[in-house]
Amino acid sequence: MKAMILAAGFGERLRPLTNYTPKPLLKIGAKPLIQYHVERLASAGVRELVINTSWLGDQIESFLGDGSRFGVSIAWSREAEPLDTGGGIRRALPLLGSDPFLVINGDVWTSYPLASLVEREWSEGIEAHLVLVPNPAHNPEGDFTLDSQRCVRYPLENDESVTFSGVSVMRPELFALFSSASEKFPIRDVLAGSIKGGYVTGEIFRDTWWDVGTVERLQALNTLVSKKVVSENLVSGKR
Repeated sequence: MKAMILAAGFGERLRPLTNYTPKPLLKIGAKPLIQYHVERLASAGVRELVINTSWLGDQIESFLGDGSRFGVSIAWSREAEPLDTGGGIRRALPLLGSDPFLVINGDVWTSYPLASLVEREWSEGIEAHLVLVPNPAHNPEGDFTLDSQRCVRYPLENDESVTFSGVSVMRPELFALFSSASEKFPIRDVLAGSIKGGYVTGEIFRDTWWDVGTVERLQALNTLVSKKVVSENLVSGKR
């Protein structure tokens, strides 16, 4: 399975940190955010990655190179202007091939076991599979709900809503029937028809997940990671 990391955004809510550093290169602990994704994908058995870039994208390409030092091969999908999540994926489809592919938003940080997606057999009737998380404070209304068949639906009143984590598996066919007058559009627009048709499944992940979308959330995550490193060092006897 191939995987795509979405890394083309401006990171406007993270300014001034992103004025001269692209969001995927902001550090969590000792490493840039995008390095965690690349390493975890490699550990899950993914060997071919596609990464889209735009704002300060040359810095990301310079840091990751061809991916060989991480045990992967990276193909770059360059955008003159960010095309949003849906537009970015559609632009990259020729690089992703004809099989289901894994997608990770470049601004999330999670312990989700990616190998579970890589190793799973995907039915042709499933056009997308979304990893969902309990609603964080910054998205209290949520995005979707799951029905009894584990199909993703739009929540009705009194439904338990959940939030899209930014981790998913998609088929290229998902984009075949979608049309847009603009090259730029969000993935939620692409998913809408398939969700209504019952072709999108999901699962709820209740462990570590962060949307690193603001300076405050970035700082909070770094504090958490620093405490974890200190705790592990104390256990191992390191100083």
